[in-house]
Amino acid sequence: MSVDYNQKIPNNVELAGDKALQRALEHWQPGFLNWWGEMGPDGSHEFDVYLRTAISVDQAGWANFGYVKMPDYRWGIFLNPAKVGRKIGFGAHRGEPAWQEVPGEYRSNLRRIIVTQGDTEPASVEQQRHLGLTCPSLYDLRNLFQVNVEEGRHLWAMVYLLHRFFGRDGREEAQALLERRSGDANHPRILSAFNEKTPDWLAFFMFTYFTDRDGKFQLLALAESAFDPLARTTRFMLTEEGHHMFVGRNGVRRIIERTCEVMARERMYEPERLRSLGVIDLPTIQRYLNFHFSVTIDLFGSELSSNVATFYTTGLKGRYFEDKINDDHVLKDASYPILQALDGGLIRREAPALNALNERLRDDFIRDTIAGVDAWNKAIQKFGIEFALRVPHKAFNRQIGTLAGCKFSPEGQLLGESQWLAGCREWLPTPGDRAFVQSLMGRVIEPGKFAHWIAPPSAGINGRPVDFEYVRFN
Repeated sequence: MSVDYNQKIPNNVELAGDKALQRALEHWQPGFLNWWGEMGPDGSHEFDVYLRTAISVDQAGWANFGYVKMPDYRWGIFLNPAKVGRKIGFGAHRGEPAWQEVPGEYRSNLRRIIVTQGDTEPASVEQQRHLGLTCPSLYDLRNLFQVNVEEGRHLWAMVYLLHRFFGRDGREEAQALLERRSGDANHPRILSAFNEKTPDWLAFFMFTYFTDRDGKFQLLALAESAFDPLARTTRFMLTEEGHHMFVGRNGVRRIIERTCEVMARERMYEPERLRSLGVIDLPTIQRYLNFHFSVTIDLFGSELSSNVATFYTTGLKGRYFEDKINDDHVLKDASYPILQALDGGLIRREAPALNALNERLRDDFIRDTIAGVDAWNKAIQKFGIEFALRVPHKAFNRQIGTLAGCKFSPEGQLLGESQWLAGCREWLPTPGDRAFVQSLMGRVIEPGKFAHWIAPPSAGINGRPVDFEYVRFN
């Protein structure tokens, strides 16, 4: 299914045949471009960037690469091909034909899901707005910009659904997506993690590894939706989301490699001495990991939720790889274990599986996360260094759910207030940590050159060499 690039808004949803919808989206587009100009990557508008642009929704040959000025990027609306005869796979409507229109009784909840997902997309662009001014290389600058334009396209994906299926309410919600601002005290983004600052490239790589991975799991749950246009939209979004997680995984690995290279060469292991040589010590990387992991797992919500039970039962949002789970896909009498603080520690108890779907998705995310962190540890082991990064216990530093406000160590030990305060400097980034990492952030824009604190990648982009001119400055 090719994308129609002859239109103002590239699409494969036959937009030309729906003049009212076309006018509505063309009315929204200038507001989007104004938002991009105000809140998109700082100072980048005249650069020629070697970007990937979607040209099809087929699995093979779905994108091409070439130089583009980002304000001219062809954002558009792409849905995966419809599956003929698709049936609803879970909940009370299991076995019925998937919906092509919004059932009136589920309209409010479905709009809420789409708006919440849509709000994360511009938020991450806003969080990363200034990072290009301190890029460690042209390779990394290009990857940042690729992430940014694709988050912008994901916003378009949700806005199309709001305009096409929700009438006036949808248009108002689409406009509000351009009006909220990440970190704004009066008009913040909906989810707390998307109001955190991303002040440096270590934070950016952690964000794309952890928080974009949350995006993967949320999109996979929405890809099961009985509302077929949402399922098809999120399926295609996942094609692009994989690159965002790669940027994070690869970026952290390269920081680790450079640090370990210096440690092995200089036979030096003390964090302060390593910092004096201009690399990021491994304990600081661990503290950043702890912070971004704990903030991200809060995005999955409370352990028990009546809303998520409703979303599942009504067919709006499924589970991670729903069709691979061996149960009745209704969950009326099923249970799932959750944790709660009791008598100075943690206990596991069984809860109704329908209400514990957030916790199940969080556990799926954690398993996936651990596999990537294990790969970082292999990079450390290659240098013969006895240090291992660890994913903290899921009770650590929680602000949402039954464990919110409880003080747990990264190992899952319940602590008193004084113990927590004493341990925080070892577990979470301190102002000194952030100031040190920020002090390393100098802009490197000569092709093939990299900041001292990060190793080059093992390969370039789309078969290009590492020293390719990925961004051209005009």
